[in-house]
Amino acid sequence: MFIDMRTYTLKNGNVPKFLKLYEEEGMEVQKRILGNMVGYYYTDIGNLNQVVHMWGYDSMDDRWERRKNLQASKEWQDYAVQMRPLVDNIENKILVPAPFFTPSRP
Repeated sequence: MFIDMRTYTLKNGNVPKFLKLYEEEGMEVQKRILGNMVGYYYTDIGNLNQVVHMWGYDSMDDRWERRKNLQASKEWQDYAVQMRPLVDNIENKILVPAPFFTPSRP
């Protein structure tokens, strides 16, 4: 399993608004299309005003297809229009499991 880890650095003070908007308008469609939410967090120590979320994929092709479907979703586009003004920067990383690690599935 590959992990897509996304870190959103928000404009100062926007974490509560971002999380509320995501819970009410973005989470359901993202979970439905992407499937495997590994975690969704915000920072409390270190670099503040960040939201970090991780999604698991069976392959890079699986990720590509699911991300393409998410971007094509009207529900997601409607959410994204409201979310983007809260964001200052987005960093994306693909995490590859070490050869000895076997992730557990819920």
